[in-house]
Amino acid sequence: MTAEFDLIALIRARAAALADERGDVVLGIGDDAALLAPPPGRQLVAATDTLNSGVHFAADARAADIGWKALAANLSDLAAMGAEPAWCTLSLSLPAGEAAARATFVEGFADGFLELAARHRVALVGGDTTRGPLSVCVTVLGFVEPGWALRRDAARVDDDIWVTGTLGDAGAALALDGIDGYREFAVRRIDGVDADPAVASARLHERLRRPQPRVAAGRALRGLARAGIDVSDGLLADLGHLCVASGVGATIDAAALPASRALAAACADDARRALQLGGGDDYELCFTASPNQRDPIARSLAASGTPAKVIGRIQAEPGVRVRLADGAAWTPPRRGYQHFA
Repeated sequence: MTAEFDLIALIRARAAALADERGDVVLGIGDDAALLAPPPGRQLVAATDTLNSGVHFAADARAADIGWKALAANLSDLAAMGAEPAWCTLSLSLPAGEAAARATFVEGFADGFLELAARHRVALVGGDTTRGPLSVCVTVLGFVEPGWALRRDAARVDDDIWVTGTLGDAGAALALDGIDGYREFAVRRIDGVDADPAVASARLHERLRRPQPRVAAGRALRGLARAGIDVSDGLLADLGHLCVASGVGATIDAAALPASRALAAACADDARRALQLGGGDDYELCFTASPNQRDPIARSLAASGTPAKVIGRIQAEPGVRVRLADGAAWTPPRRGYQHFA
């Protein structure tokens, strides 16, 4: 297997079953473009993310984990809009080298990518392959009912601020690995008091390698939440984007931030808070809603199997602030990841 079209044929063969199963793919991989049949009465939702070697994943990362994460990052964006995923395209830039190694990588990549795609019934319908530095670009397409999309610009003063799942695990894994930009978080121990060290480390790294996009939660929040965003660059950074779009500010209760047992075992209070607020790679949802919606939201998210907590309040004063249990302000070492900082 040496040619570009051999690699495309490999991917097409692996992806065909999902496209056939959906029934709304008129023409998939193999032509100049795909022909798709959106359902009537729905708005189309599109999102694109690029993952590069050495930035979004380590050079020695497993191909299956790269494939999973490349799709998960995009599905998380759809989840933040309350959308139902449907289709995706994939562009792969692959380094020159031995043909066998290239084919092995593509097979492994497809294992992770298509495993997650099957969970969410996402059909791969096109894309591109080219020679160059290892890079993955995915575009996902989905549907949402008109007027029901969660947007960044809809938060209101006195809204509750919610977050799904737990925060900080992926950042802790990066810190344990000594990755540049994460050494400052002082994750120096997994002490075994609250968790077995080996198990805790494995769980942190699993959150980094295989994030779980909150698609079911996003769908469950339609008609209940006002504004939403996915937490990929860090809670403070991403909530800040939502606040700017909505023309509001926010105060976060540090004591309310949800932490896994693995994270609690890995670091002391200040490092844990710093990771929860600015670590990134969590792919959880942050959303706002009226306090009157607390019980309906709790019931709806429980039905979707998604844990979530209220962690703060939207306020009129611009900016995002963090308060400790005693009311004192707390400033983290950073507010989130920035590509060109």
